[in-house]
Amino acid sequence: MAALAAGVAAPALAAQPAALKLIKPPRLQTGDVIGLVAPGGYTTEAAIAKAVRNIESLGCRAKQGANLRAVFGNYGGTAQQRLDDLHAMFADPEVNAIWAIRGGSGCIALLAGLDYASIRSHPKILLGYSDITALHLAIHRQAALVTFHGPVASSTLSDYAAEQLLAVLRDPQPMTTIPMSSANAFQGLTEPLYAVRTVHAGVASGVLMGGNLSMVSALAGTPYAAGIAGSLLFLEEVNEAPYRVDRSMTQLDLAGGLQNAAAVVIGICENCGPEAGDQSLTLDQTLALHLDRLAVPAVTGYSIGHIRNQCTLPIGVMATLDTLRQTFTLHETAVS
Repeated sequence: MAALAAGVAAPALAAQPAALKLIKPPRLQTGDVIGLVAPGGYTTEAAIAKAVRNIESLGCRAKQGANLRAVFGNYGGTAQQRLDDLHAMFADPEVNAIWAIRGGSGCIALLAGLDYASIRSHPKILLGYSDITALHLAIHRQAALVTFHGPVASSTLSDYAAEQLLAVLRDPQPMTTIPMSSANAFQGLTEPLYAVRTVHAGVASGVLMGGNLSMVSALAGTPYAAGIAGSLLFLEEVNEAPYRVDRSMTQLDLAGGLQNAAAVVIGICENCGPEAGDQSLTLDQTLALHLDRLAVPAVTGYSIGHIRNQCTLPIGVMATLDTLRQTFTLHETAVS
């Protein structure tokens, strides 16, 4: 109904395609054109200006989507306008990468209308986090294209965030180790939310998979769901009460089972504690309900989420988590 309300006829339910070989987009290079789109929430002139500065700071040029300034309720235009911009950017031979200007909400309404065959035929970097998780998971599942969970274009890029982004997108190595942010670790000395906590220690390997918890759980059981089994499952959240976090984690357990992941990594979940005076479990107690009983490596407080110092993780790439070293190591380049 969401797609119909936003002006897109809902097509027949997508089927899981026959197994496709994973493909990787071309690497980012100095002088490349990066397309700016708003596939979720609407944006502002100030955010657009900031996004253009971020793109130029990377030595690239910005190309704005035709509907970048569109507004439909709290969305960045109707679903059709947002689809049109995504399809145009993937098809545009001048555009080398696509960067979502923000998350927000609304990406889930686009999934049934995306032209996955065209996306696979024009592989490009797609970067963003939060609500953009819906696009990452759907494109991985239906087009087998590596996409990137990382800063949005209007983020305030810290040195750590910029370095980790470029290490994955522009300067790939046969093996790349992604450390957690030292700034987050320092902040964790006084703000426990930012401190890494190891629930179950160990080393595990698998395909990087995940993103925003609400979106990962919302897609469970659909043709766009995350493949949890055998994955390094990473999850982050913001502005959700503990009981909502519990609901989403329980849904993942019911749909596929966290115990079937190779490891579970929780990012820094800002503002996910109970309100003052609420009768509620804490966030840590809520996460413990699901992590303590696992027999696989499990950690919280990693540099993923709605935070300034966040790393960039390629969806679908083989990697190893080492909880002692607090690192991800990519076993392959994520770009061609």
